[in-house]
Amino acid sequence: MLCALVRGGAFSAGISRYGIGDLRTLAEDTHDFEKHYLGGLVGPLPDAEEVYIDRSPLTHADRIDVPVLLMQGADDLVVPPSQSEAISEALASRGIPHEYALYPGEGHGFRKAETIVDSLERELTFLGRVFGFEPQL
Repeated sequence: MLCALVRGGAFSAGISRYGIGDLRTLAEDTHDFEKHYLGGLVGPLPDAEEVYIDRSPLTHADRIDVPVLLMQGADDLVVPPSQSEAISEALASRGIPHEYALYPGEGHGFRKAETIVDSLERELTFLGRVFGFEPQL
């Protein structure tokens, strides 16, 4: 979703669940199993560093001009919270309306019933604010 938002023009809002903000940082911080995907999908580092930079939403965060809801598991080893935090900081620095929800005890993919309920209610409330309707929770 974050890559789509930086391309602009197609969305009035965005919701990101444990989204990747910076591919270079992800290559350093993700667990070993996931690191191997990046070399095949993007290219080997350091040779493909410019591609990592260009394809990272954080590089182009100045293009995001719509409200964004970021949701993240605090214990995510695949896409660490620092990814969502960097996007949140970039949006805050430009005054872009956004919300960042960090869920303790959750990893990559929400599993606790209370987290799933909260995240869905949070999404609906967020969309209600953006599109001007009162959700029935």
